[in-house]
Amino acid sequence: MKRRHHIKIFMIASIIWAAFFVAGLPSYYQQYSVLTMVWFELFLLAPITVVFYFVLRRLHADKRLVVALWLAFYFTAPLAIYDWLYCGVYLGHGIGFVVTYWYLTVYYIVPWLLLPLIAKVIDLKHRALES
Repeated sequence: MKRRHHIKIFMIASIIWAAFFVAGLPSYYQQYSVLTMVWFELFLLAPITVVFYFVLRRLHADKRLVVALWLAFYFTAPLAIYDWLYCGVYLGHGIGFVVTYWYLTVYYIVPWLLLPLIAKVIDLKHRALES
């Protein structure tokens, strides 16, 4: 990927984090029940999957998995750092924020599983159409 693509993806991920941060105020989603947060997490999977599917399907097969892994990185690592700075440092939870704010922690793992899977499904679909 070109440098400008890395910067663009980083900026998009940062803007999305900021939007979710503002949406989670005043208590960064702690004001909601566990059941509400479970449903919210499950609800998020559908649009996330659709968006990443459309992004990845436009790519050539030899670039798809690499881009999927870069997307997973940019939608986990910087966001985890932002969450740690806010929840761990500013709010004083330390690294224990990953338990208290489990609904954030889930999305440090989901992209690493979901994006390569989407890339693989697209590849299989294209191969099936070609044969």
